[in-house]
Amino acid sequence: MTNAAVIMTGLIISWLFAASGVVRAESFRRISGTQIQARFSGMDMTDDVHWRDSFGRDGTLISQSMGKRRSGKWRVENNQLCIELGQESSGCYEVWLAGTRVEFRREGYDGSSLEGRLEKLGSSNQTAKEPRQ
Repeated sequence: MTNAAVIMTGLIISWLFAASGVVRAESFRRISGTQIQARFSGMDMTDDVHWRDSFGRDGTLISQSMGKRRSGKWRVENNQLCIELGQESSGCYEVWLAGTRVEFRREGYDGSSLEGRLEKLGSSNQTAKEPRQ
């Protein structure tokens, strides 16, 4: 599956959740660049199934999606979170929070968003090592 296909799959899933009423946009609030830096530095964002992005304190970004690992960079610019993971997966997003739930929104994309959850870096069971036998 190409990077574009993975991104489109994530967007379609987000749209389906939004259309079904599972996502309550009214509970989300947009956060500022300073808040983005504080919230994302040293954290993971994940959908708990298909992908996980790890935001290093030094601006490094490690993305694991559908079994593929990529590395890039992240930064805050004009009160938006900007990611660089290659030509197909780069851009800047408004960040909206509701507790640990996060939405990335982009202007000009028909209200589409990508939703995930923030957690401490490496706290997922997916990153735990298998026990030795």
